[in-house]
Order: sequence, then C-alpha cells, then structure tokens
Amino acid sequence: MNRTITDKNLYVLLPGKVTAVVAFIAEDKHVHPLDALRAFYYSNTYKNLEVEKTKLWHYGPVALYEEYEEVG
Repeated sequence: MNRTITDKNLYVLLPGKVTAVVAFIAEDKHVHPLDALRAFYYSNTYKNLEVEKTKLWHYGPVALYEEYEEVG
C-alpha cells in the first residue's frame, strides 16, 4: 500500500484541517462560520495548503491559523 502524500491525494487531508482553521477564524473574528470559510478558501494560506510541495499539510490547525493571520 502506497501511503505517500501527493497532489493527487492531498484532498483527503484538507477537510479536517480546514474545518479546524475556520472554527478559529469564526471565533477570533466574530464572524459566521460560512464567512470564515469563504475568507479561508480565498486566502493565500489555503492556496498554499492545496500544493503538496509547500508541506503546509504537515501543519496542525493552530499553526495553519497563525500562517493565515500572517500571510492571509
């Protein structure tokens, strides 16, 4: 069984990470979760998270939220 993360299977890891980051954004910014989700999806952090070679998928939710706060 091949357990290597590639651009073709990275999508499997993203929902759990996105959900946690969006919860942080919604709570911190006092916005509706759907607005937080939109903000995160349109951010540079999410764009980089979708690219395997950035290795952002290694980050936990707190580190991803910090990256979002710094980079957008």
